Amino acid sequence: MNVSIRRLVLDVLKPREVTIVDISKALCDVNGVEEVNVVVTEVDVKTETIRLTIKGSNICYDDMAKVLTNYSCAIRSIDEIDVYKHKLVRA
Repeated sequence: MNVSIRRLVLDVLKPREVTIVDISKALCDVNGVEEVNVVVTEVDVKTETIRLTIKGSNICYDDMAKVLTNYSCAIRSIDEIDVYKHKLVRA
């Protein structure tokens, strides 16, 4: 059996100069990610708080977190997560 992440909802702090378009496109390039939704929830002088919803068949959390780190973003919390269990297929 293997457990995979299907959906993540994250509270993320990002610099204002980084666009949500760039972040969402970079996250969509992560293996297993099929859809990214971004909502700006708070704006300060230098930062923005965003709510990220990431959906896919097998999201790699570590790869997704590296993308956010590369864009100088900080994951403040994981607000929701959906996981599922599936059998490994042997050839």
